[in-house]
Amino acid sequence: MQHISDQVNTNSNLTRRSFLKQTAAIAGIATFLPGLSLANSPNSRLQHASIGVGGMGWSDLNSILNGGATDIVAICDVDANNLAKAAQKLPNARKYRDWRELLEKEADKIDSVNVSTPDHTHAPIAFSAVSLGKHVYCQKPLTHTVYEARQLTLAARKANVVTQMGIQIHADTTYRTAAAIIQRGAIGKIKEWHSWQGSAWPGGGRPEGQDPVPAQLDWDKWIGVAPMRPYKNGIYHPVRWRGWRDFGSGVMGDFACHIFDPVFTALELGHCLSVRTEGPDADKETFPAWQITHFTFPGTKYTAEKTINGTWHNGSKRPSRDLVPMPAEYRLPGAGSIIIGREGVMVLPHWAGPQLYPLEKFKGYNRPKVKSVNHYQQWVDACLGKGKAEADFDYSGPLTETAQLGNLGINFPGQTLKWDAPNFKITNIPQANKHLHKKYRRGWEIDGLSLNG
Repeated sequence: MQHISDQVNTNSNLTRRSFLKQTAAIAGIATFLPGLSLANSPNSRLQHASIGVGGMGWSDLNSILNGGATDIVAICDVDANNLAKAAQKLPNARKYRDWRELLEKEADKIDSVNVSTPDHTHAPIAFSAVSLGKHVYCQKPLTHTVYEARQLTLAARKANVVTQMGIQIHADTTYRTAAAIIQRGAIGKIKEWHSWQGSAWPGGGRPEGQDPVPAQLDWDKWIGVAPMRPYKNGIYHPVRWRGWRDFGSGVMGDFACHIFDPVFTALELGHCLSVRTEGPDADKETFPAWQITHFTFPGTKYTAEKTINGTWHNGSKRPSRDLVPMPAEYRLPGAGSIIIGREGVMVLPHWAGPQLYPLEKFKGYNRPKVKSVNHYQQWVDACLGKGKAEADFDYSGPLTETAQLGNLGINFPGQTLKWDAPNFKITNIPQANKHLHKKYRRGWEIDGLSLNG
């Protein structure tokens, strides 16, 4: 894995106007005392805040609670209905509609936060929490842009806090077994891989007009760092934001962080060398109906050559089943990866056990016995000084950068973008570099994170 110099993070202090004024002292302490936390003893209970408590946030809240070592003392959501549901479960938790207010008022009371909000708000919340010395569990994709992923990774490393990205299948026996099989050499050195997911979120242009904002929703805070736009019923909130480029990361951002994960783990991949995306002409508002993205990575001790190619497909596109020496009646799963080695082929369905081909060669193969771990409890334990979180930002940052570079390629269909990861630039198409960042809406800028911060 390539080493990325901390020098890339040229100016990473938290500087949101009113928020900084009231939390600068705490942020300064976090700079000088990395990993500052109330839970500094293995016998302590984690004092935690949940930011985003609807949808996946509700699942995250309950999963973090289930281990029994966490007190959720504050909850936040821009949707009052989500907040009310969480408050019924946690009547003593302090309630907020604005994550900035939560971090301002709870900075000396909490050890950690989880960020379970739409993609465009992941980085500003997580970066702000890390800058205050808080441990962070953040949903995937880690960030909305490549630059945010790099800066958040560096900030977490500098603060020495415990982090985890929400790719819970990373801890499941299915993906862990697949990685172990590959690393033990069952299918030989790896020549290439192909991953796919059949979903698509294509859309037309932005709908005209506007609808009344529901009474329970704070639309301004839902928009957050993104450019303001009118509210429309059933278009953005809940869930459908994933297909809009201002808010979501498309199918690749949503699923590649899961589906690429066991390949990254097995091959010990880091930053890619190049990316080329094929698909319909770019729409500035929404993601394409289909996408094929080709990546080249530096080789590792598990690869057949000095470089290795991986290809992503989504929508109507998927790899050919002819890549797999399987019986004629067999079909590829709806999502997953084909990993091609010198001695065999693995088909790894999304969230199911690996299949090895040709069948006759691997009949009776003694698979490694690998146990699942609890992804959430692993993070909680690490926050309390016990063990390490496996999907920390040093691992999930480059994984997210890869997915978002693939999405960046939508703007340059068919063109190879050469990526200089250590120097953080696309070297052969200079105009592509502006897509590594984004501007934050006025009043929401964060120095060292947004283009205009």
